[in-house]
Amino acid sequence: MKNETRNDEAVSPVIATILMVAITVVLAGVLYVWAANLAESNTNGDLALYSFSGADAPAATGVLVTMSQGGDANFASLDIKVSINGGQGANCDATCYTEAGTADQAWTTGEDLAIAADCGQDAAGADIDQCTVTVTVFDNRENKQIGNDVSVAMDETA
Repeated sequence: MKNETRNDEAVSPVIATILMVAITVVLAGVLYVWAANLAESNTNGDLALYSFSGADAPAATGVLVTMSQGGDANFASLDIKVSINGGQGANCDATCYTEAGTADQAWTTGEDLAIAADCGQDAAGADIDQCTVTVTVFDNRENKQIGNDVSVAMDETA
């Protein structure tokens, strides 16, 4: 009988190396696609860097809007829109709001902005005592809204 040499190895070292490299490349591609989809789904374009809260101002003068979160914002780069009872609203210039506190022309975290608002009159000409005031803050450099809308139930009788 002939003595045959038999190789009991499953694959050669060269093929094993090629397989390991291929598996690594495929795994890296799968992880890249997964991470890219995760990053896209995490932020849908409305990352909240600013947050605002509101309250009815004392003595029936309007509403107070407080910056709860965000960096200092210069009033020259902000547009403030005020809407009454869901109406179209109007831009509020520097004559309709008052910076509470330092009056340094920068809105900082924790600082209130007193916004003058009036509920208006009904069809008969009588003053309306209660309404909802919605305040929206826009960055006029980037032409987009920053933060959240603030809706405040205003009572002019208080």
